[in-house]
Amino acid sequence: MTPPGLSLRVRHTAFLPGSTRAALRELLNAVYGDSFSDDDWDHALGGLHTLARLEGQLVGHAAVVQRAFLVGDAPRRVGYLEAMGVHPAVQRRGIGRAMLRRVNLQVTRAYDLGALSASDEGLGLYRAGGWAVWRGPLGVMTPGGVVPTPEEAGGVLVYAPAGELHPHLPLTCDFRSGDVW
Repeated sequence: MTPPGLSLRVRHTAFLPGSTRAALRELLNAVYGDSFSDDDWDHALGGLHTLARLEGQLVGHAAVVQRAFLVGDAPRRVGYLEAMGVHPAVQRRGIGRAMLRRVNLQVTRAYDLGALSASDEGLGLYRAGGWAVWRGPLGVMTPGGVVPTPEEAGGVLVYAPAGELHPHLPLTCDFRSGDVW
């Protein structure tokens, strides 16, 4: 159920005014504190932003950006969920669930699959929303070749609306600065 007074709007980064970008950065700093880096902010740009407003106030955000992954040896276009969060003052009211439903729809309509790296706090929400923990080996494509990332095991989730992906296969993400997952 959507909380009363909640509105969700989806906008591409290109159509976010500077004031909205500044408000988003403030929101994400409130959600994540010092652990939200400039690289994290950069990872959230260039895709679709789901903006949650409660009685007109910006209280939630989720970004879906395109990435290129390998599932086994097969390339896949991935909608990667970044910078999802709800302001601490209004958490546990269904805002995250409502945003995740919108994210799932975006993934279903535009990508082969969705992927994300979950915090311990977010794991339950994502699993309840249809995302599954990837069980196969994880790695990152680097300029020097594929580098295993076993430290990410249990925290990388996928959403596969089109069918089974065989989650025992290797999953390899593209390289980027900061956290690769």
